[in-house]
Amino acid sequence: MGPETEMDSGEKRLNELGYKQELRREMTLFKTLAISFSTMTLFTGITPLYGSSLLYAGPASLTTGSLYFWAAHLSGPKWGPFASWCCAWLETIGLIAGIGTQAYAGSQTLQSIILLCTGTNKGGGYFAPKWLFLCIYIGLTIIWAILNTFALQVIAFIDIISMWWQVIGGIVIVIMLPLVAPTTQSASYVFTRFETSPDSTGVSSKPYVVILSFLVSQYSLYGYDAAAHLTEETKGADKNGPIAILSSIGLISFFGFAYILALTFSIQDFSYLYDPSNETAGAFVPAQILYDAFHGRYQNSTGAIILLFIIWGSFFFGGLSITTSAARVVYALSRDKGVPFSSIWRQIHPKHKVPSNAVWLCAAICIILGLPILKVNVVFTAITSICTIGWVGGYAVPIFARMVMAEKNFKAGPFYLGKASRPICLIAFLWICYTCCVFLLPTLYPISWDTFNYAPVALGVGLGLIMLWWLLDARKWFKGPVRNIDNGNGKV
Repeated sequence: MGPETEMDSGEKRLNELGYKQELRREMTLFKTLAISFSTMTLFTGITPLYGSSLLYAGPASLTTGSLYFWAAHLSGPKWGPFASWCCAWLETIGLIAGIGTQAYAGSQTLQSIILLCTGTNKGGGYFAPKWLFLCIYIGLTIIWAILNTFALQVIAFIDIISMWWQVIGGIVIVIMLPLVAPTTQSASYVFTRFETSPDSTGVSSKPYVVILSFLVSQYSLYGYDAAAHLTEETKGADKNGPIAILSSIGLISFFGFAYILALTFSIQDFSYLYDPSNETAGAFVPAQILYDAFHGRYQNSTGAIILLFIIWGSFFFGGLSITTSAARVVYALSRDKGVPFSSIWRQIHPKHKVPSNAVWLCAAICIILGLPILKVNVVFTAITSICTIGWVGGYAVPIFARMVMAEKNFKAGPFYLGKASRPICLIAFLWICYTCCVFLLPTLYPISWDTFNYAPVALGVGLGLIMLWWLLDARKWFKGPVRNIDNGNGKV
């Protein structure tokens, strides 16, 4: 027999925490960074909310601007089960809704591409009706589930393509768009112009519109925890996981800000962007900005269609990555018997070593979440709110637990903030509380069935049932992350 293979540092740490290695550990730092970067996505966080944020308060407002396991161990034996229960369910809700945001925004972008390819709104082009929009939404969700059923290596390869797609595509758009635009806005317009649109939004309060206009940045900068969900599959995860998280935040922040600037500098006519009779039917502001730039310069929309396809590709890759993350969270919770019929959802595909049943559960719930598209006009607002509140709410639990935890009980890893950890935790926790409140607010007035942000109702009912389950039953048996390895003798 040859020499024994040295145990990966991440697997060793996993064993110390009471878990055996079940998933295949083949993700390198670069692959983990690619998936984390793809989950955050350069275009998908900014593009769908760019138009509404711009409308609320003008250009200046735009230019300002695995948890489950951690929660259990940071909260200690007394509060650990409840903390991990809350964290896991919040993140599950956020991630599954996150798949929906990508599917919706991807469908919206494809709707604009089809419209421009068939002659524009003014030239008799085809604007996909709600039933076709829903079919595209469902189709994207199913494709992502199918791809996530294959080996993780396939997903990792696709996510590497995604990373380069967004970086190269982002550079092309950021450089080309202002150069192609017939005219560009002044720096004073982009950075200092503040204007409200009460006739369109029904909101005249300046502080309120500023708060609403920041939604784009609050939604865009979440998703970096994808690296945490893949730690069991990442080589040297105790070091590479944090590096991937910090690197993805830095990359997205830089490219995202540059993308916002490129769009805003290239605006030709602010009021025309929202005109229902314009070339893109007033449905998708970034598409109209691209169309105005290329048509104004070359008298055709080919360039706009190509750049929209780049943006659509980003939505496609983002949805694929979020499906990967969502399935891992459902798998982790199922492994600890925190989901109904856990024995089904925790099963691993015998060949590909991925939680395929959990993948399809997430896809099915996402499809159900999108069904109101046929009748409700503010579906994206609601799905985005549910996604963001669930996602950041999941962050809040371990952050708060770390903030109140006795220092003597904390065992630092390779990455440690030292004395700065508690102040940073406090700032992060307060920001999360603020974010959750903002996403529960009405975004259009007067409030009616068509403009009602039903996220508070949906979250209230969902979380209420989950908490009721905890009080009546789950607290009696749910213990949080369940050890499946005996550290004393190494046996399962």
